[in-house]
Amino acid sequence: MPSTFIYLASQSPRRRQLLDQLSVRHELLLPRADEDAEALEAERPGELPGDYVERVTLAKLHAARARLKASGLQAAPILCSDTTVALGRRILGKPKDAADAVRTLTLLSGKTHRVITAVALGRGRSEALAVSTSRVHFAPIPPREIERYVASGEPFGKAGAYAIQSALAGWIERIEGSYSGIMGLPLYETAQLLRQAGVGF
Repeated sequence: MPSTFIYLASQSPRRRQLLDQLSVRHELLLPRADEDAEALEAERPGELPGDYVERVTLAKLHAARARLKASGLQAAPILCSDTTVALGRRILGKPKDAADAVRTLTLLSGKTHRVITAVALGRGRSEALAVSTSRVHFAPIPPREIERYVASGEPFGKAGAYAIQSALAGWIERIEGSYSGIMGLPLYETAQLLRQAGVGF
C-alpha cells in the first residue's frame, strides 16, 4: 500500500523545507529528552568521511525506528539524513565554539572541499541508503569576513561551520554536485528512495 506521509527524524528546518519543495507530507519524529542524539555523531579514530556519514545516518534511522515502536504512533516510513564536510580525509564537523568555527573556515578558505550527505529510508523491515557527494570551492576569505560570519552565530550546529544558503555563499566560487545535498537533503536521491518505497507525493 502506498504511504501518504513519512516521518522525518531530523530537527533541521532546511530538511523540512526541502521535503516541502517535493510536496512530501511529513511529521517530525524527534529524539526524546532521555536520548543522547549527539552521541550518535561521535567520530571514531581513523574513520573516513564517507564511512562516517553512512554509519551515522543508519544509526539515526535505527534510533528513530525504536522511537516509533515505543511511541505507539501510526506506522509510516522514516527518513533520516546526515551531512559532513570533508577536507581530504579530515572530517570537519559542527564547531564546538567560536574559535573552532574560525579555525574550520580558515581551513576551507581558498580550497575545494567535499560535502557528503547520506539519506536513509526505513519502511517495515527494509531500509535503503543513498549518498550524495558534492564539491564546493571557496575563494580566499579575508579573516575579518570569517570573524564577522562567526559573530553572526550562523556556523553553530552546521557541519563545516557554514550554510550554503547563508551570507558566506558570496565567497563560494563554484559547486559541483547537488545544491540540495549541500543544504542537507539531496532531493534527487531522496525522491528515488521514496518512489522505490511506494511513498506517494
